[in-house]
Amino acid sequence: MNSHLLLQAAAGGGGMSTLIMLAGMFGIMYLFMIRPQMKRQKEAKAFRDAVKKGDQVVTIGGVHGKVVSVSEKTVVLEFESGKARVDKSALSPNGTAEGQELEAKA
Repeated sequence: MNSHLLLQAAAGGGGMSTLIMLAGMFGIMYLFMIRPQMKRQKEAKAFRDAVKKGDQVVTIGGVHGKVVSVSEKTVVLEFESGKARVDKSALSPNGTAEGQELEAKA
């Protein structure tokens, strides 16, 4: 076992190359995973903060509605069959409601 450790120590330079490899792997992970996720979160927050009365929105569950009122953390949505209060985090930043369908049924 001691001879194995001595052979590794004699090779030398392994510590620095390992450090560079780890830093490179972290950099790649940051560029391809962490940074895009942070960008999507910022866009979703900006969308939810910009919601105002009269907007057509879709919830994460796929329910289409029209915004009746907005408070700090919740939104009241009007559907074909009534109204509901939902959390702002339940609004999907990816979907947009079909305005013609909602107006045609009203």
